[in-house]
Amino acid sequence: MPGLPAPAADERDSLIEFLRHNQNAFVAVCHGLTDEQARSTPSVSALSVGGLIKHVTAVQRSWADRVRSAPDFPPPDPRPMEEIMAEHAGQHVMREDETLGDLVAALTAENAATLQAFADADLSTPVPVPQDVPWFPKDIDHWSPRWVAMHLVEELSRHAGHADIIRESIDGATMYELMAAAEEWPETQWIKRWRPAAAV
Repeated sequence: MPGLPAPAADERDSLIEFLRHNQNAFVAVCHGLTDEQARSTPSVSALSVGGLIKHVTAVQRSWADRVRSAPDFPPPDPRPMEEIMAEHAGQHVMREDETLGDLVAALTAENAATLQAFADADLSTPVPVPQDVPWFPKDIDHWSPRWVAMHLVEELSRHAGHADIIRESIDGATMYELMAAAEEWPETQWIKRWRPAAAV
């Protein structure tokens, strides 16, 4: 988990490495958290670290499915709309019966699957735009996998920022000290590894 994306030889490598870097932020931000801390909502937001991990797992799965299915749409979800919307709402909440370890394992698996989708894709294949989603554009018919990859970089980086603020609200930990602890970076005068606060 380096502090910057790896150098890239070409466009595809650039897309993949920037995706990988932003994926890794979610593994670092939960380093050392308990399940209770991961589901807590210590800021003014209703979001939790665990809920954000669930959300970005589902978001990546949805967009990677679109890339894999292009130039066609993914198969339609046959479930009733109420069930689909309930699942979508649940993506933002870490339930009492969920563990952080399980959520991170699901994220890690989806991270790899998403990167593979972009490794395999023809970057010029049309990715059709659903016309029944209110916030999607009505004046274009398709995106490209290039656009989808950049959208995921935007989505992951936005939510990584949310997760940073929530984590700092929990115990004061910040991203680079968490990365240093998770990866066991050598300590310098500039960066120290995160350590749990001593019990009082």
